Amino acid sequence: MRAQPSLELGQHQHLTLTPQLRQALALLQCSSQELDQEIAQALADNPLLEIADPEPAVQAEQLDRLWSQPARAALPEDLPEPGQPLGLIDHLLQQLHTTRATERDCLLVIRLMGELDERGYLEFDPAALADGLPPGLEVEDEEWLTALSLLQSFDPAGVAARDLPECLRLQLRARADEWPPDVLACARRLTEHLEDLGAGRWGRLCAALGCERALLDAAHRVLRRLDPRPAGAWRTDPVHYVVPDVLFHRAAGGWRVSLNPAVEPRVRLNPELADGLEGQALSPELRDRVREARSLIHNLDQRRQTILRVAEYLAQHQRAFLESGVAALRPLTLREVAQALELHESTISRATRLKYAQTPWGVHELKFFFGTVVQTRSGEETSALAVQELMRGLLAAEPAGKPLSDMRLAQMLSERDVVIARRTVAKYREAMGVPPASVRKARGAADR
Repeated sequence: MRAQPSLELGQHQHLTLTPQLRQALALLQCSSQELDQEIAQALADNPLLEIADPEPAVQAEQLDRLWSQPARAALPEDLPEPGQPLGLIDHLLQQLHTTRATERDCLLVIRLMGELDERGYLEFDPAALADGLPPGLEVEDEEWLTALSLLQSFDPAGVAARDLPECLRLQLRARADEWPPDVLACARRLTEHLEDLGAGRWGRLCAALGCERALLDAAHRVLRRLDPRPAGAWRTDPVHYVVPDVLFHRAAGGWRVSLNPAVEPRVRLNPELADGLEGQALSPELRDRVREARSLIHNLDQRRQTILRVAEYLAQHQRAFLESGVAALRPLTLREVAQALELHESTISRATRLKYAQTPWGVHELKFFFGTVVQTRSGEETSALAVQELMRGLLAAEPAGKPLSDMRLAQMLSERDVVIARRTVAKYREAMGVPPASVRKARGAADR
C-alpha cells in the first residue's frame, strides 16, 4: 500500500499568549529585585516612562507601619555599608610572602590556593593542577606535595585539607600543646572513625582504639572544639537583606494588608511628553512606544492588585497565626486560594514566588503560609509546620541525657491530639535539621 498525500480541513483550539499577557505573567513572577531590573530596563528603552514620586503622606503612613512591626526589616538605604575584610587568599598570600620559598614553590602554592573551595578544602590532583601552569613548566608529584605541605602550615589551621579527617588532624597538629599527649593521640586516631563517632557507637570505638571510655570522651571533646570548615570565617559574600513586599498590621477588628512602598516604584507616562503628543498624528514607532508604556503601567498595577488580593486572603485564613504564631498555622493549598479568588493556580504560584511578608513573627515568604494537611484526633486540621513547631517545643524540653526517640515523639504528639506515624515524625525532624536521638545522646555525653 502506498501513502497518498491529501489535504484536510479541521478545527483546533489552542491558547495564544499575546505579548501583553506574556509580560503580565513575567512581571507577576518577578521578585522585587528582578522587578527593579525590569523597570530600569523599561525606563532606559522608553523615554515616555518615568518614576512617579509617591504621595508623602501615604508613604509616611506605610513606612510607619513597617517600622512599628516587632520584627521589622530595614530598608536598603538605611542598611550599614558592609566592611571589606581581608579575604582568605589575601591572608594566605601575606603568609606566603614571609616564607623563604623559591619563586617556583610560590607559583605552585598560589596554584593550589586557586583550587580551595568555600570550606577551605582542596581537591588535590597533580595532573589537573598542572593544566593551570605556564606552558612548558614540568612539575613532579613530590614538588606538588611540598607545596601542599607549605600551604597546610598556614593559618587558618586545617586549610588545604583534602578531606575532613585530614582537616581535623591539621588542627590537632597546630594546637598540640593544648591537650595531654594521650588525649591528643586518641583524638588523632578517632579522626579515622568519624562515622562510628557520629552514630555514637562507643563500644565499637573503645575496642577499635583500645582505650577506656573516659579517654574516648576526652578525645571526643577535643574534636568538637575543632572547625570542620576552616575557611568559614573568611567568607566575604555580601549580606542579602530581605525587604518585605507585603505588610501585615493589626487594625480594629482584625488585620489589614498593605504593599510596601519601598519595594516597587510607581511608573507613569511623562506628563510633559504625553501632553505634547496629545492630538498629534504619531508615527508607527511612537505609537508602539505609547502602547508599550501603557501596557507596562497596566501590568504593574495588575501585579500589585493580584499580590494584594492573595495577601488579604492569607491574612484572613491565617489570622490565628498572626495572633499566636507558627503553632497556629492552618493548612492551605494553592487550589483553595485560586478557587476563592477565581484565579488559576499558576497565578497564585507566581504571586507568592519570592514575595515576602512582614508579620508579628518575622519576615516570611508568602509560600510559607501554604502547607500540607495533618488530621487531629478530634477531626480538625492543622498544618505540617504547626506540627513541627510543636515538636520543636517538645525537643527543647527533652530531659538531659535522655533524648526523645521518634516513637516517643509520636506518642507525645498523640497525647496532644496530633496522630502521625513514627516515620512522619522522622521526616519532620530531619526537615527541622534535628539529628536522631542516638546522635543527640552521644553529643550530650561528650559535652558533660
